[in-house]
Amino acid sequence: WSNTDSLDIARYNHAASRLTNGKVLVTGGINVLSLNSAVLYDSSTGLWAATGNMNDARRYHTAPVLADGNVLVIGGYNGMELNTVELYNISTGLWTVTRNMTYARYAHTASVLTNGQVLVTGGLSGIFVNVSELYDPSIGAWTITGSLNYYRYTHTASVLTNGKVLVTGGYGNSVVLNSAELYDPSAGIWVTTGNLNYARAYHTATVLTSGKVLITGGFDTSYLNSAELYEPSTGLWSVTGNMSYVRGYHTASILTNGKVLVTGGTSISGALNSAELYDPSTGVWTTTANMSYARTYHTASVLTNGKALVTGGASVAALNSSELYQA
Repeated sequence: WSNTDSLDIARYNHAASRLTNGKVLVTGGINVLSLNSAVLYDSSTGLWAATGNMNDARRYHTAPVLADGNVLVIGGYNGMELNTVELYNISTGLWTVTRNMTYARYAHTASVLTNGQVLVTGGLSGIFVNVSELYDPSIGAWTITGSLNYYRYTHTASVLTNGKVLVTGGYGNSVVLNSAELYDPSAGIWVTTGNLNYARAYHTATVLTSGKVLITGGFDTSYLNSAELYEPSTGLWSVTGNMSYVRGYHTASILTNGKVLVTGGTSISGALNSAELYDPSTGVWTTTANMSYARTYHTASVLTNGKALVTGGASVAALNSSELYQA
């Protein structure tokens, strides 16, 4: 690990989006209060620079990169649940408001489908939300699509190589879920698939180069170190090697060599600075160098140069530090 330029404002519960030009856009988050500021990291210089502010301060939001390269920031929380949505123009650095979602929500997911539309699932809106919505960038409008079979938030959503979306775990009706379900964009409906071996929320899901999905860690009645693999061809889960450390609220990033880098998160003792690597060819985890700072509620982005950029988060307080991992 090596330290790089620090953020202008310490923040956690933000979002980080790797742009088509190779820069990383960090939006919102919280530092005492929710933030509306946004900053850009340039990997060629190693520096952060301010860009246009969002119209709404927000945390627990999502920020997918659209097919045209612009960024869609969706929902979140700033003392109230948000249904507002805005677009970041990578050419001008400015934000424009687009149509609101039907349902305000935070702790949801947003996935860019193969047809370019954005699928938003679950979240909290004062109550649990199972309604899913689709955003069509070509007309800037939302439509309701099939509802999840289970209410859930702090879950994961992964676009599979077959174009379907796999949703796993999360909290639902105040219990941690082991259920998983698949969205078929061609039919607009959800169907249940094999259950996870372990119920979990605040976990990660990573689509491997093989097309399988790796689930790591999270929380049930305690923090977890277990990991499992989803096989799309069978709809079944299999247990794989355990991580060296229990953790939730961590990150998992697929590196250019196909390995998965897990960083930080929380255990019963607090924020973690540990990092470890999963090798899909062996199903084994190995520890790697520790980060300089323990952090949770942070983000991790794999840059075009192959390095992983870890940004912000919290330990005792919000962090403004950023670090680079060289595989």
